[in-house]
Amino acid sequence: MTKAPQKSLEARYYTDPAIFAAENAGLLARTWQFACHVSALARPGDYTSFEIAGESLFAIRGRDGVIRAFYNVCQHRAHQLVKGSGHTRVVVCPYHAWSYELTGQLRAGPNLNVVEGLDKSQICLAKVACEEFLGFLFVNLDPDARPMDTWFGDARRELAEWVPNWAALKPLEWVEIPENCNWKVSVENYSECYHCGLNHPTFATGVIKPETYDIQPQGHCLRHTTECQNLAQMTYDIQSGFAHQNEYSSWYLWPMFSFQVYPGNILNTYHWRAIDADHVVVWRGWYSVDGQESETLRGLAVQDRQTTVAEDITLVESVQRGLKSRGYRPGPLVLDPQCGVNSEHSVKVLQDWMRQAVDTPPL
Repeated sequence: MTKAPQKSLEARYYTDPAIFAAENAGLLARTWQFACHVSALARPGDYTSFEIAGESLFAIRGRDGVIRAFYNVCQHRAHQLVKGSGHTRVVVCPYHAWSYELTGQLRAGPNLNVVEGLDKSQICLAKVACEEFLGFLFVNLDPDARPMDTWFGDARRELAEWVPNWAALKPLEWVEIPENCNWKVSVENYSECYHCGLNHPTFATGVIKPETYDIQPQGHCLRHTTECQNLAQMTYDIQSGFAHQNEYSSWYLWPMFSFQVYPGNILNTYHWRAIDADHVVVWRGWYSVDGQESETLRGLAVQDRQTTVAEDITLVESVQRGLKSRGYRPGPLVLDPQCGVNSEHSVKVLQDWMRQAVDTPPL
């Protein structure tokens, strides 16, 4: 008996605001989400705020050198504590001047001595699980979150091999790129190269060798591997002196972050920030030693935005419009047992995760 082909997700997974709300309450609140690069927290007292799953959070480096993350809310009467980034000796609420140590412990507050039975040692900012991953800080709102290495297989070890100078890197450039589509449309497009030969001539002829491109799951990481071609025609010097300088590879960490390493061991990152069911912002990062200016990196970033990024925006926004058409019916995924560039096996893996995230009740 012939097996029916697996079909793509129904359009409602990408267009229904109720599904986006369910993802915000569930998936995004119980997975590892990018917070900041740790270079933003270089000294004790350095802090930065950010939003995850609709929650305002902040991270701060303690006097003991440890980075901690907290919900951005005072334990007195719920005023937000900090905005943006900065440096402080203690965290002071701007509403009633309750102050907290860098560990989150309540330090003092005006006239607290009149409060009978108050035990300051029992009042602390609400902590959030956080973990440093090769210079990038991730947080997870799930108090029982498993460590990142149990989620993403060998990604940390492999990335350290491809970017051996990661500890010296700082952001050179972060660019926000809005896309008028659901975040899952953008992530799916990133996670297959079935479309590359037709739509990305610069990437497909100047960086990768499409016939060798493959994507395989490693836990909740999708690992992109490929041989490179035309390296002699590269627009920059790839001779870094490191292993893997002649290679391109990528590690997508479900659900919202990806590391890319270009020939020459150049690190680039994607951070998807879902806005609503129809909009996502992709935060593209490029990194250099100590964040030093680099004509090579600036040029590569411009080339990338003018070619691959611009081409992808056209594609994903067209898909989002099509998903809202009365004429769309989910089509079969192309699942080649041999995998490879002309297969959508990685999309199947992604869509299984996406379906499970929505159909499994929030914690």
